[in-house]
Amino acid sequence: MQIDVTRPSGLCADDLARWAALQAANPALDSPFLSPGWALAVERAQVDLRGDVKVAVVREGGVAKAFFAVRVVGGTAMPAGAPMCDYQAIVAEPGFEIDARCLLRALAVHRLDFFQMLHDQPTFAPYRRGEAASWLVEIPAGFEAYQAARKAAGSGLLKDIEKRRRKIERDLGDVVFTAGSRDAAAFDQLVAWKREQYRQTGQTDIFAAGWPLHLLEDLLGAEDADPAFGGQLFTLHIGNRLAAAQFNLRGHRTLHAWIIAHGSGFEKVSPGLVLFGEILRWLEGAGLTALDLGPGDYRFKQQLANANRAVAHGFVGRPSPQTLVRSAEYGVRAAAENLPLGALSQLPGKAMRRMDLWRGLR
Repeated sequence: MQIDVTRPSGLCADDLARWAALQAANPALDSPFLSPGWALAVERAQVDLRGDVKVAVVREGGVAKAFFAVRVVGGTAMPAGAPMCDYQAIVAEPGFEIDARCLLRALAVHRLDFFQMLHDQPTFAPYRRGEAASWLVEIPAGFEAYQAARKAAGSGLLKDIEKRRRKIERDLGDVVFTAGSRDAAAFDQLVAWKREQYRQTGQTDIFAAGWPLHLLEDLLGAEDADPAFGGQLFTLHIGNRLAAAQFNLRGHRTLHAWIIAHGSGFEKVSPGLVLFGEILRWLEGAGLTALDLGPGDYRFKQQLANANRAVAHGFVGRPSPQTLVRSAEYGVRAAAENLPLGALSQLPGKAMRRMDLWRGLR
């Protein structure tokens, strides 16, 4: 077994095609975040950032068996594109296994952190420190079948969305949905709404780092070059006013809900939910079979979703100061979460997540 490490842009055409073929052959890996297009886009966006985006290519007999993209800063590796990346995984044939420490040696790092690793990755199973659910809407039989199944399951959200849409049209004007919009003003407004949302909720403004905005701008229209990967802007106008927008990533069969926001004057009519309803109806005609809502225990995700998959966080390290520091952080976190202190028990975990977000942005 041989492990070659290179930048995404250093991969030859055959390797890029092999990566895409391995991903397309395994439905469990059908996320745009696991595609070669994502690694290439992140490399372009982060060209002026410290550290390097790298891909470890595992070969046997000269044949590429697996691809794993990371960003290396100093002696530590993290997911390529973190914190903008909602999934991590080794892209390989089902059943592929490799000792994670072999990847560390090949990447010349002491520690590898993962945040939302697909749970079924055997390479990282011994190093998981916790897990969460990621929510999906799967519609292989089309929207009508999905809608009937959600109703039978007791979820009334889709019916509520339809009521809201009719009320909007009755009271405020026509609802106009656009998929694959190239409206630069709508894109700019979405980013402005999202930044204001970060400010009001006290969250880190990811766009202040610069490269996340460059990444979105690069991805907008990338589908023209690769139908299996790219960014797509979805908008909802009420009357002549932009009310909600989403910038999502498209994969082979899956659309991933990503950057989502709505106008401040429309809260009472929930235009964001109405936009979700429009996108779900649009999927079938676009040749897609799933909308990935990503992780997060939001009520609307649980009500829309008819499937979920587990993602894990943790790290793997070799003896080093970096590994000792991470071990200590997880030790404090685990101790706090086992104490009956209510919200206080979650503070170390929140602090770690904020620090990881900051590390990824700079």
